[in-house]
This record gives sequence, C-alpha cells and structure tokens, in this order.
Amino acid sequence: MAFTISVLKETAAGEHRVAAVPETVKKFAALGAQVMVERGAGAHALVSDEAYRDAGAEIVDREAAIAKADLLLAIQGPDAGDLAGARDGAMLAASLDPFGKRDRIDGYAAAGIDALAMEFMPRITRAQSMDILSSQSNLNGYKAVLDAAHHYGRAFPMMMTAAGTVSAARVFVMGVGVAGLQAIATAKRLGAQVSATDVRSATKEQIKSLGAKPIFVETVEGIEGEGSGGYATEMSEDYKKAQADLVSDHIAKQDIVITTALIPGRAAPRLISDAQIASMRPGSVIVDLAAEQGGNVEGAVAGEAVEKHQVTILGAKDMASSMAADSSALFSRNLYNFVNAFWTDGSDTPIFPDDDEIVQGVRVTKDGKVVSERLLAS
Repeated sequence: MAFTISVLKETAAGEHRVAAVPETVKKFAALGAQVMVERGAGAHALVSDEAYRDAGAEIVDREAAIAKADLLLAIQGPDAGDLAGARDGAMLAASLDPFGKRDRIDGYAAAGIDALAMEFMPRITRAQSMDILSSQSNLNGYKAVLDAAHHYGRAFPMMMTAAGTVSAARVFVMGVGVAGLQAIATAKRLGAQVSATDVRSATKEQIKSLGAKPIFVETVEGIEGEGSGGYATEMSEDYKKAQADLVSDHIAKQDIVITTALIPGRAAPRLISDAQIASMRPGSVIVDLAAEQGGNVEGAVAGEAVEKHQVTILGAKDMASSMAADSSALFSRNLYNFVNAFWTDGSDTPIFPDDDEIVQGVRVTKDGKVVSERLLAS
C-alpha cells in the first residue's frame, strides 16, 4: 500500500493557511505517495477541492484523513484528542509550539503519534529550504510595514511639490532577522528613511546592504549577541542599559517602529517602555511582531491596535495567515522539501534516520515518549 499523506483542515481560530497546495500535492504524488486532503482544507487560502483533485489528491472527511494517514500535515498542530483514530506511529509534521504547549506534546506521545515540530528545524545550510520560520517571517516583515503605512496618517516617501516638500517617514526596525530584513527592504521601497538595530553585531553589514542606517551600541565591548543557530541570545545588564539609552534617544525621532525580537523558548524581550512611547510624536505607529510571545513593547496586545500617548501600537497576530495564499505556498514547499529529502531512491516511503541532524532537531515524540533534547532540558 502506498505511503499516505493527509492534509488537515486547520481548526485554530483565525488560521487561514493550508499545509499543502496543488503544486506540492503533485510533487508528493510524483514521489509515489497517496495524498488525501480534508474537505474544504484550502478554502481560506483560495484553493478549491476541485483544484486538489486535479492535482491528484483524494478529498475525504476528517475521520478518513486521520485514520488512513502515515503522515499528517498541518500548519498548527491540533490537540492530540483531535487526532483520535490515528494509526499507532503515524507522523505529524506542523508548527507545534512545543515550549508554549507542552501538554499537547505529551498528548502526542501518549497517543503514539510521532510528532515533528517544524519550527525546531536546525539553522543549517541543508535545511534552509525546509525552514518554516524563515518563510513565514519574511511575509510577516513585509506585512508589518504595510500595516504601519495603513495606520500612519502621513506619506512614506519624500514628495517635492509646488506647494512644498513632504518629508520622508522615519522607520526604525528593531531586530534584524528574516522579518526585520524584509521590513527594512519594504520600507525602503516605499520611500522611507530607514534605520535598524540588533544585538548581533554581524547584522550591521546586512543593514547597510539594504540602504538603511545601522544603530548599534558601540560603548560596550566584547558582546556579539549571537546565539546558537544564528538566533539572538540574552544580553548582559550592561548591554541592556547601553541599548536602552541609545534607543531612547533614537526612537523619539522616529515615525514608525517595527520590533521583531524573539528568543526561542523564552518570552519576547522587552525593547520599548511606556516612557519611550511617550517620547514619540503624536500619530506615530509601532508594530510589535512579537506580541503573541509576550511582546517587545509595553502595552502591546496581540491582535489589537492600542493607542497610548497618541501613538498607535499594533500587536501582530496571524500575520502570515492574513496572506494565506502566498504563506501557504511557502509553508507547503517547506514541508515538501523536508519529506523529499528523506525519500530515498527506490523507496516508496520516507526514512527519517535517528542520527540525522535535521531529524534530531524536529522530532519531539517517538515510540510513546518525548525525545526532544530541547524540551527535556527545559
């Protein structure tokens, strides 16, 4: 019997993405897999059941999709109870939020589901095409600038007219990962005057390459801010104070601030205080891309626009989901690239070796146990 891959319809509130699109369904079928798609799974991402059928998938109800699957694909991992009827040893590949929803991971183990947390993908060259955090963060950075522009009551580019000159908006990006770099590029394309900062000194050249001005602490020596896998790490108290002083002076001159700072497995670091918000001019806008993880900005609320001191604070929520068609296409390619990498020649099934660096990174449960070192160490 062919290896069966089932694509589940998302059940989380506000989630409009889907874990496979017709393009990747065709690719899975070309590998020799049987593909099942839960009825209506792609509706919010503008993919019809008929389009999936044309790509070679079988459209089934949820019960059949779960019961017959060797591998379940989803955007957000459902609770273990919602996967009742799954085969013992069935695999689930999705974004699982292992630190925030540890009970769910324990539930997978108890249910005999081998769970693969795609956000735990190692930051190595071989895995770049499988990295869901990068593909989705790229869109988040783009959307953050558009949302800021929508709420900002002035123009972005400098305009020289017969009636006078309109000054360019000043945009400050805090955190120069994938989302931050895209935010810089998008703001530049819209004509803003852009500056950016990060705790990792290696990002200075990246900021310059996009035409933005780097804003960095220069008075504290020997701090690179580089954690494992290219992520930012927690900084010293001396650095935090120096950074706060620098940011306070700079932020008062900005029209738009976009914060993107996250530390894996921990609450988002606080970057902007209420006092700093109060220093900004009326009508300014802050977009907090870390709002769902506790927020970089004091007073930010995920999914809401909050006004403080005549400054609008946008707490980002479901950003990628608001661009469901494109974000689904990227996410589904990440999943296909992952599965394809372990679909060996001459085999009719993917093989995930226990000693492979990628498998070790993403696998969180196996054989009824939690096996992720990152979770067991937390």
